[in-house]
Amino acid sequence: MDKKTEKVRQEAYESLPPIIKESLTPEEKELFLSAEQWPDSLFAKLDEFITKD
Repeated sequence: MDKKTEKVRQEAYESLPPIIKESLTPEEKELFLSAEQWPDSLFAKLDEFITKD
């Protein structure tokens, strides 16, 4: 992953409401920040924040 993508993901993570960030496990946080593909459990927690093209 390039530095620009890492920065964008970090900014997106920091913009999440505290209740959502607190609900993520350490593994889910790492996946949010670095994974090429997220597991369904992470999509479920972030569903209201994901926009579909």
